[in-house]
Amino acid sequence: MFRRKALTELTEWKAKSVKKPMIIRGSRQVGKSTLVSELGKQYELYIYLNLEKDSDAAFFRDSDEVKTILEKILLAKNLQLVPKRTLLFIDEIQEVPKAISLLRYFYEELQDVDVIAAGSLLEFALGELQSFPVGRVEQLSLYPMDFEEFLEALEENVALEYYQQMPIPDLAHDALLHLYHAYMLVGGMPEVVKVYIENDRKINALQAVYSSIWDSYVADIEKYSNNNTERRVLRHILSTAPSVRDRITFYGFGNSSYKSREVGEAFRKLHQAGLIRLIYPSSDTQLPLTLNYRRKPKLQFLDTGLLNYAANIQALLIDIKDMNSLYKGYLTNHMMFQELIARSTRLNYLPAFWTRENANANAEVDILISDGQEVFPVEVKSGAKGRLRSLYEYIDRSEQTIAFRVQANRLAIENVTTLNGKSFQLVNVPYYSIGHIRELIQWIKEQ
Repeated sequence: MFRRKALTELTEWKAKSVKKPMIIRGSRQVGKSTLVSELGKQYELYIYLNLEKDSDAAFFRDSDEVKTILEKILLAKNLQLVPKRTLLFIDEIQEVPKAISLLRYFYEELQDVDVIAAGSLLEFALGELQSFPVGRVEQLSLYPMDFEEFLEALEENVALEYYQQMPIPDLAHDALLHLYHAYMLVGGMPEVVKVYIENDRKINALQAVYSSIWDSYVADIEKYSNNNTERRVLRHILSTAPSVRDRITFYGFGNSSYKSREVGEAFRKLHQAGLIRLIYPSSDTQLPLTLNYRRKPKLQFLDTGLLNYAANIQALLIDIKDMNSLYKGYLTNHMMFQELIARSTRLNYLPAFWTRENANANAEVDILISDGQEVFPVEVKSGAKGRLRSLYEYIDRSEQTIAFRVQANRLAIENVTTLNGKSFQLVNVPYYSIGHIRELIQWIKEQ
């Protein structure tokens, strides 16, 4: 069991005197079941149900009374209830959508039992529900491991100690950059990280586990396809999307003859499954950010390690010194988004990027970061300041006077002037610091 930050949140939930059932949302293989199993060690009685098993699903299919359901579970498993010290974990709850609705009654009628539910394809199940128990449940999102969790799993305790300082000392730069390179190669899927550690950090030992995870996603998504045409479109996207390096259009995606509606529906299914999300741009420079769904989106895979595997480029990446030199920084940009998503506490959080598009000229800034008060532009670049035309345009069009450039270099702050004469601070941030960027913004403001 690797330590996951979400365990702290669950432990705080457990400590509440009156608690609502918890729904853990996250894609397949991100560690939901293992996480709850670890929490279960804090209880006298831990009951595990997997609704992919007919025998467990029958408890919920056969009754609408939660007290009767609990009694049947205890009887079937020969267990004695321990009031206030029992955890009931309902895994793969999406297999019986009605069970999601019944969670409200566990809250209202069974306060002696703590209940956690999880599912890897909850978004599909929620579409079948007539009502979701709003206000009667809590929700928590779980993603692949972030860089901090990756360091802890590898027992890189000294590097982790430096990484958690603000600002990170320069003497730790080379070591952290090397470890971040490994993180970009391997990704944050817990089972992959486990095999990586067990095989002395050899990348070539990971192919079987990547294949198993990828194939399980393909099987899941095909299961929720409505017809053969939709299955063919999904298979086409899954075979071509890993090689895409730019924003996409639905019509004719991947040099196909598929129509925009067909491709769009398939991508929405992949988005629901959490395997490939659509990241849309905004033209705003201040809060609230409004996404423009008429513009071309970017593709964000669940995990960069899985993306590298699906694109068959892991061997190519091993000896590269600066990941940003490959595919015009695509993989680095992808990892930045993954890290920001993994560290967010907001449900279904997706970052945005900035665009200004017209007939005469286009501008695009890679990432927009908010600290809840302001919006900060972030460019994932290598090279000199003169290559930051879009960043300059953003600064000129906004009230912002702080911008970030993420690259392989050490942390440094420059005073820069746009071509139109506006002065601002350009903060050069090493790749591995992106997860701490909000803390870094606060530190810069305090300076």
